[in-house]
Amino acid sequence: MDYRQTLIKRMVNLLQPEANQILNMSYDEALECVGSGVPEKVRAIDGQFAIVHKQGTVIRMARSIGRPMRFFLAKKAEGPLLVVAERMEEIRDYLETEGIGEQFHPSYTRMVPAHYIMELALVGCPDPNPVCTRFLESHRDQLPTDLDVIGERYISAVSRELDGWLDTVDPKEPLGVMFSGGIDSGAILLLLYDRLLKRGESPQRLKAFTLCVEESGEDLSQASDFLKAVDLDMFLEAIHVSREDLDISETIRVIEDYKPLDVQSATMGLALCRGIRKRYPDWKYLLDGDGGDENLRDYPIEENPELTIRSVLSNPFFYHEGWGVEAVKHSLTYSGGQSRGHVRTSAPASTEGFAGFSPFATPNVIDVAEGIPFVALTDWDHQKLYDLKGEITRRGVESLTGITMPIFEKRRFQRGAVGNSGFAEIFPEDESAYRALFSKVFSN
Repeated sequence: MDYRQTLIKRMVNLLQPEANQILNMSYDEALECVGSGVPEKVRAIDGQFAIVHKQGTVIRMARSIGRPMRFFLAKKAEGPLLVVAERMEEIRDYLETEGIGEQFHPSYTRMVPAHYIMELALVGCPDPNPVCTRFLESHRDQLPTDLDVIGERYISAVSRELDGWLDTVDPKEPLGVMFSGGIDSGAILLLLYDRLLKRGESPQRLKAFTLCVEESGEDLSQASDFLKAVDLDMFLEAIHVSREDLDISETIRVIEDYKPLDVQSATMGLALCRGIRKRYPDWKYLLDGDGGDENLRDYPIEENPELTIRSVLSNPFFYHEGWGVEAVKHSLTYSGGQSRGHVRTSAPASTEGFAGFSPFATPNVIDVAEGIPFVALTDWDHQKLYDLKGEITRRGVESLTGITMPIFEKRRFQRGAVGNSGFAEIFPEDESAYRALFSKVFSN
């Protein structure tokens, strides 16, 4: 077979450049960085991005955690067709317009893993596997064991991301924070408030949106207590919804995934986003604290029988990227860790027309977090690890803003917005139920 007859004929890029939140260069400059294939140049891109570059038969793709990117190689009589998009359904719909919709299946799509340049050299049959080259490296144990220093370095990185993001936003635009009163959303609200004051911009643009399902759950009272403690309760705005507003089948359609914890979180996120949109038809900007748990490794290890504290602390980027692209457990369809799971936050927001931003999930902040000497600070002790996040964040926020933020016991978003009895009635326990709903969504 003459390979020249099977060279890729077309690449269709369905990604929306304006959905990127690139903070330090233009989109065209970032595109050139990705096209270079040089890790150091891609690492220089600051913010949230998903970018694809084509030069001849070489395709290079790179993304941060904040934006998913998928691709699909279809076969046509005149040659291969590569479709790149943020969502599976966009790929499916495009293939249908091409008259080849029967080729689509969710498992045939591929997700570009965050923090890698993925290069495809599409030259014929069989198409070679893509090559992944890391652009965000782990520099472990770079920080001292002084929690004050760690907190200042970590939260300063978050604050710089917020400052760069604010540079891209019209100072008259209102700003919303998805707010539970937890450590991460609390830090984002206080840092955003601080940056607005120091930039000479009005903090009255701020609202802290808190979800409440039929007056149950503890997040609304926690959010109120948090804001009263820092004398900012004028920013609180509750979004009340009914249980009928929580539809896990619709959530699965939106996030295109079936992992129970992500579906549960996204169900609440979607209800909150829709409640905000209903009340404010023109609202655009919405921030969140997603990524804070991953950065400071604050998940209950005991709930996952596959994990030990040694696996969590010994593997770089463990909660960000899962077991890694070279691991047997790595799924080509979904990537791993928050690289996969961030759709729980990004998809509900983008589906409802918001420009979302997650400062904790940017490469610059993750880079600082990787430098924390977790083993030295915890000596492999679970409780010391769980206590670390609050200490680091509280100290960092106070050093930058002068505000002492309250710290409450950790509680997942999906648990805080609805009471325990309501949670059990809404969400199945067995993962197979979520998988079945996923199959049903994509069989239609």
